[in-house]
Amino acid sequence: MIGHTCFDNDPWTLPENRFEIDLLPHTESLFALSNGHIGWRGILDEGEPHGLPGTYLNGVHELHPLPYAEAGYGYPESGQTVINVTNGKIIRLLVDDEPFDVRYGTLVSHKRVLDLRAGVLRRDVVWTSPTGRTVRIRSTRLISLTQRAIAAVRYEVEPLDGPARISLVSELVANEELPHRHNDPRAAAMLENPLVSDLHAVGKTRITLVHTVRHSGLRVAAAMDHTVELLSEHEGEWNDPEALDVRVDSEPDLGRCLVSGVVQPHQTVRLTKFVAHGWSASRSLPAMRDQVDAALAAAHYGGWDALCAEQADCLGEFWSRADVEIEGDAEIQQAVRFALFQLVQSARRAEQRAIPAKGLTGNGYDGHAFWDTESFVLQVLTYIDPQPVAHALRWRHSTLPDARERAAQLGLNGCAFPWRTITGQECSAYWPAGTAAFHVNADIADAVIRYLRVTGDVEFAHGEGMELLVETARLWHSLGHMDEAGDFRINGVTGPDEYSAIVDNNIYTNLMAQQNMLVAAEVVAHHPEHARKLGVAAEEAEAWREAADAMFIPYDELRDVHPQSDGFTDHEMWDFAGTPPEHYPLLLQYPYFQLYRKQVVKQADLVLALQMRSEMFTLDEKQRDFDYYEPLTVRDSSLSACSQAVIAAEVGCGRLAYDYLAEAALMDIDDLERNTSDGLHLASLAGSWIALVSGFGGMRHTDAGLSFSPQLPEGWTRLCFGLVLGDGRLRVDVRTDGVTYEYTGKGPLEVRHGDTLMQLEPGTSETQPLSPPKQRPAPPQPAGRQPARRAHDAVRVSV
Repeated sequence: MIGHTCFDNDPWTLPENRFEIDLLPHTESLFALSNGHIGWRGILDEGEPHGLPGTYLNGVHELHPLPYAEAGYGYPESGQTVINVTNGKIIRLLVDDEPFDVRYGTLVSHKRVLDLRAGVLRRDVVWTSPTGRTVRIRSTRLISLTQRAIAAVRYEVEPLDGPARISLVSELVANEELPHRHNDPRAAAMLENPLVSDLHAVGKTRITLVHTVRHSGLRVAAAMDHTVELLSEHEGEWNDPEALDVRVDSEPDLGRCLVSGVVQPHQTVRLTKFVAHGWSASRSLPAMRDQVDAALAAAHYGGWDALCAEQADCLGEFWSRADVEIEGDAEIQQAVRFALFQLVQSARRAEQRAIPAKGLTGNGYDGHAFWDTESFVLQVLTYIDPQPVAHALRWRHSTLPDARERAAQLGLNGCAFPWRTITGQECSAYWPAGTAAFHVNADIADAVIRYLRVTGDVEFAHGEGMELLVETARLWHSLGHMDEAGDFRINGVTGPDEYSAIVDNNIYTNLMAQQNMLVAAEVVAHHPEHARKLGVAAEEAEAWREAADAMFIPYDELRDVHPQSDGFTDHEMWDFAGTPPEHYPLLLQYPYFQLYRKQVVKQADLVLALQMRSEMFTLDEKQRDFDYYEPLTVRDSSLSACSQAVIAAEVGCGRLAYDYLAEAALMDIDDLERNTSDGLHLASLAGSWIALVSGFGGMRHTDAGLSFSPQLPEGWTRLCFGLVLGDGRLRVDVRTDGVTYEYTGKGPLEVRHGDTLMQLEPGTSETQPLSPPKQRPAPPQPAGRQPARRAHDAVRVSV
């Protein structure tokens, strides 16, 4: 499906043109607001009806047991699950004693708009109560990107056809009843009512609640304060707030501010609500209370207008360097800006916490972070918003003690980062497709390498960056071995394709490990004094280099392609023709045992290697490999489409690349996998930028430098994107009549356009001819798994 009728096309907003109650779980994810520390799902202000209320604090979790039929050495025993913390979103409305509920009375109109430049969610509703009174309700919600602990809501009610008794109930509520979404009943039981009350206190219009998470022991605090005003249109100014009655009360799991009064048709009652959130694993109860109260006081003092102005200024600065401009496809233009907005939301104030696979938009994957973060999300942020990247990598560095302990448990040197985690400890139950996916360690190293290459951050290079590279290189050297022929082999691992597990010499893993060890050896050689502090001798670094130089990369001479891993191309082909469409994703219909022994690919694996280590393959090899793996790749993962788009564009299958771009970009807006209700697919959102910039922009950034081979999708007249490169910025403007490179910075920048090497001086631009690759027929995909065809003039149609 391409084009959901519930959303209008707009270049800078995501507007919902009508209300559909069945889509609430979907829109709650799309309209989620976050800053990387706080996450609020986009539920209705009144709290009901809802799919999943969802208030999250990055890192706040509960522990639960991991089930096994039989115990095994090294199996993780405890899982971690993100929990719903104290909810400050709710403002209930009563009109003449009738509660406002979209399911009752008459919903005359209902519109919501996510504003990507203002960073707010707006709502405008006209509702007639069951007793016949009509009111207009307007609300604006934001989570501050500048004040880490603060969220706020402005809620306004105006009677339209006569005076009305208006009552507002602003709530702060803990331990909300949630839908059961955990398959393990023991885990579900432990996640019920996870918050234990420590304190509840009230002030004039302020309420503070402090709780402890029952099993993890984390302390969470939330506070809310309010301003209440009454606006008269006739007088053009605010009346005395004393015209409204305001009361507050609290109990262990609930705080309320109640506002009531008679409001005339020419009047509007306005409630502005400020909410502060915080948590700690070590701070005392008084300290946590004071932390949220102080943050709240600062926000309340500055006021609503200051919060909104700060938000717009912050995003204005972000868009000035990160915006992608498209002429030729309004839906993709909207979708890529939505994607970039969600990426900056997920990371801006995470500040040395993980960036989960769903961000803070839902509880999918239990709120865990995977390799998605480093390989997709950080890949994009490094070029458009690098500061949060340093924080994310410092979070990985802070978990090194756990990673070293895990490596030792597995009989390895260095560090073994977890497949999935919240705190840094492995919390994925034993699973061949996850436990053996050691490539996550090279993915983290790759993110470090990219960050250093782009930013030149010397302090990070000498500190956390070097240590991450050293410890991951040690892992690879101990995990692999040199065979009698002098080849370095890495056996018994799982690559990105989870339909192939415990394989030998997965090419993606081997090539990423090779890069990891080579760069680690190079960094150690350049900074010997820092290397000595990490206990790295010259002999150890030389051993990494020798292993990298001898890395075994299998090749199938008979078929003239690279096998995904040793022997993969000798496996029996999956019966794609005999697999009905309703049996996808395959993992839900077939035993993994059958998947592991067949040629079927869940997501780009060898093709991802072609993208990430592009310099290791010739164009002819890329074409043959792409042609071989397209008919095998079923894309049962949202991580796949963007990488397939990149390589399709490079090998001359631009039409197919465009289709894959659309799939990555519209994954959540159009709910293509029917699970956006669990939270957004951050990696796919990042993938829309990757497909545009690395695919159609042809960007490659290696030790050899920065290069571009741009092309335009069919029907497009322009693609323009920007990159942050250290202290400079590069803008690449691709048009049908040429490609312009505009550079601002402190020193010259060397850039390659196709075969032409350019030396760009600060404040200059240079234009080169557009020379797209020769187009050729695209290879087929598995029956029923083709991406939806993208018409170049596609427009979302409202009905």
